[in-house]
Amino acid sequence: MASHSWSTGSKAPPLKTVGSRTAQLMAALYDRSQTTFTLADVRAITGLGSPSARSLLRNAVARGLATRLKPGLFVLVPSELGSVTEFAGNPYVIARELVAGAPYYISHASAMELHGMLTQPQFVVFASATKHLRSRTIHGTEFRFVLLRPEQFFGLVNHWVTKQESVRISDLERTVIDGLRRPEYCGGVTEVAKGMWIRHSDLNPSRLIEYALRLRVGAVIRRLGYLLDLYQLASGRALDRLRRVLTSTYVVLDPLAPREGPHVSSWLLRVNIPREELEAVRSA
Repeated sequence: MASHSWSTGSKAPPLKTVGSRTAQLMAALYDRSQTTFTLADVRAITGLGSPSARSLLRNAVARGLATRLKPGLFVLVPSELGSVTEFAGNPYVIARELVAGAPYYISHASAMELHGMLTQPQFVVFASATKHLRSRTIHGTEFRFVLLRPEQFFGLVNHWVTKQESVRISDLERTVIDGLRRPEYCGGVTEVAKGMWIRHSDLNPSRLIEYALRLRVGAVIRRLGYLLDLYQLASGRALDRLRRVLTSTYVVLDPLAPREGPHVSSWLLRVNIPREELEAVRSA
């Protein structure tokens, strides 16, 4: 995923000169290993009032020392980028900052990417949060947010995305569960199945089942049970824990695919992905 961009043209880039206040700000941020910052950070570090702090930020952006990500949120442009004046920063760190302190975690296809479950690069960053946030595009990267209730926040770990910055992400098992709940944010159930198989030796089947039962979403329970059964990743006794909570309603395996294909009574599932396609995952 591209982390910086800049424009080419005949106009020479501004010189990255640094005044004493700006130098104070940058030194403090580097000492904190803090790449993103707000107007409040500038005021706290420099002791300036809001008008002077805003002026300092405008000058820093004009000189290519910082990039504005959204109103009130900025990222330092690393000095090693030379004359580059626009820098998007690490996209996962930016997603963390965009939620503005609300409980969150990097999820769905983005978590799959961080866990090494994908074979294709991603150009959208997904994060789940407890507050409604609109999608936005910053320097070519789209950020999408999935609304969850606080009690649905479990199965999370810290993950270092740079030498200085970590973010919250779904653990391996929760990433699978989220993908089975909202396949549209992962490229479909087949992509989730591929990710499961890529990391199947590291998956904990008992934890997968616990998470599915804790989330209490019937479609997730059916889809997980079917895939664990198909790929022989869980014992019959473990799968019976999922079967015991099934209701009599059939759901489709993949909501993105046409509603056709055989009904599998053992999981009350309409398998609308060709079985050969799912079997091929193991030889990919």
